Amino acid sequence: MQAFLEYVVKGLVDQPDAVEVTAVEKSGLTAYQLRVAPGDAGKIIGRRGTTIQALRSLVQLGAQKRGIRCVVDLIDD
Repeated sequence: MQAFLEYVVKGLVDQPDAVEVTAVEKSGLTAYQLRVAPGDAGKIIGRRGTTIQALRSLVQLGAQKRGIRCVVDLIDD
């Protein structure tokens, strides 16, 4: 799931080299922390949050097929 998320996000942003996806395990839940360049955060969020919601839905569906639980968090530094 991490590689899929990284692949999709790199296709959406202007600075794909700045994309960083980190998986953190928390009591049976995998949290994918997504970091992008400051100017690319808006592209990931999208208008009214539609892009980030679509990414979250895709990752959750893929994880559900594998029998795991996960979330996607956009981390802004």
